[in-house]
Amino acid sequence: MLDRTTTLFSHVKPNDTAFVRGGLRDFFLYRDLGIAEATHGKVIAHLVKANEPPDGGTGWHIHEADFQIVIMIKGWAKFMYEEQVTLVEAGDVVHQRPGIRHYLFDYSPDMEYLEIVSPADFKSVPVEPVCEIPPPTPW
Repeated sequence: MLDRTTTLFSHVKPNDTAFVRGGLRDFFLYRDLGIAEATHGKVIAHLVKANEPPDGGTGWHIHEADFQIVIMIKGWAKFMYEEQVTLVEAGDVVHQRPGIRHYLFDYSPDMEYLEIVSPADFKSVPVEPVCEIPPPTPW
């Protein structure tokens, strides 16, 4: 049974928090949804949206996390998951298993996704390239 005493109730409306710089990637904007605070760092949920063209992308990396999903809300993004190009479009849900080597290399100007990760203070760790990356679509 869930111990309801260790987490807090949270309700964040669209105008309660703004999209800001300062997240994992400089070329995205992030909107905090209050989940990290409510769960005392067990989980983070934030909206991520494109802010600059995909010049260079994220580079090859893994996340030190126990759980991560991406739910594409608007637009699209192209990821390399290991050696596989994966187009993630609005409405798609991706579970990124722990330790999967990946690279977000292309996205639309209107891209926006919800990311939920545990723990909230997960790390992104660069890894050796797996394969060549296709060029991004010019904006």
